Amino acid sequence: MEGLYVIIVQRSGKTIRRKYEKSYRKEKTMNSFIISSDSTSDLYYDYARENDIRIVSMTYTVEKDGVLTEKLDAFTEYSQYVDFYNELRNGGFSRTSMLNYESHYKHFEKIVKDGAKEVLHFSLSGGLSTTAAVAKDAAKDISEKYGCKILVVDSLAATIGCACLIDEAIRMRAEGEDIEKVYERVSTMTLHVQYAIIANDLFYLKKGGRVSTAAAAVGTVLQIKPILSFTREGKLIVIEKCKGMKKAFSNTLKRMEKLKPIEKNRMIRIVHNDMEKEANEFADMIEARWNYRPQITIMGPVIGSHVGPGAVSVIWETAEERNDG
Repeated sequence: MEGLYVIIVQRSGKTIRRKYEKSYRKEKTMNSFIISSDSTSDLYYDYARENDIRIVSMTYTVEKDGVLTEKLDAFTEYSQYVDFYNELRNGGFSRTSMLNYESHYKHFEKIVKDGAKEVLHFSLSGGLSTTAAVAKDAAKDISEKYGCKILVVDSLAATIGCACLIDEAIRMRAEGEDIEKVYERVSTMTLHVQYAIIANDLFYLKKGGRVSTAAAAVGTVLQIKPILSFTREGKLIVIEKCKGMKKAFSNTLKRMEKLKPIEKNRMIRIVHNDMEKEANEFADMIEARWNYRPQITIMGPVIGSHVGPGAVSVIWETAEERNDG
């Protein structure tokens, strides 16, 4: 498919159009490689299907009124994301766990049995869980058993940070680049992606052990918006605390002035946790300054469990490597 395409979903009777950049899907050939990812890349179902990206879904467990319900991170409709965040707002609490060796092994084995000789897999940051390490172990075993090649990219991030690497792989694959060259490019790209994850409050970060209970209580009362980023090791850290979302947006724009988005193939993206209005307001600010409107998506339930509802985050690619933490 050439040019732009639009995914249309319904939300509370409102039609929401999601416009993506050129789809680079091409007909499979004997020499093409398969792109794979765990579900924390937060790719929309239609986009993953359109570009033949194989997703291995993670699980999350929602606790509400003493009842535990395990669910699969495999949303196909926008409304499912909204329902998840409403569930958290209404008293639910979500826990996540790593994707184990067996799940990765079965995922890779199915791809290979379907005929793939080469697979490029993208994983959740090794600084957040052992998922990347487990994926590499399973990839090694499958490669040895079936005589194929499976390369695993530790995204050193999650959600749209991983998604932008996948999009680069899609672009390069469509241009005929081999798997080794694509792997080298996206592995280098990881440290050139800057992050500003603006959480609504400190409650979910406190639950995850990122801040103290006392700090979380004070921060909530004062409407403190923590801004997080990823370190070079892919660990999530708080880099700033702002009074209100507008101040957080303003400070993030100042940070973007210091670490300017690259001009060529400009990449700026926003992801929100059921904060579409605010995400668009932030996009307006970015567009006014950089003459480029970021792509806007909604965060999935696995990373969303740790950030909580009400967050707005942005990533951008720079010539400099990130150096937070």
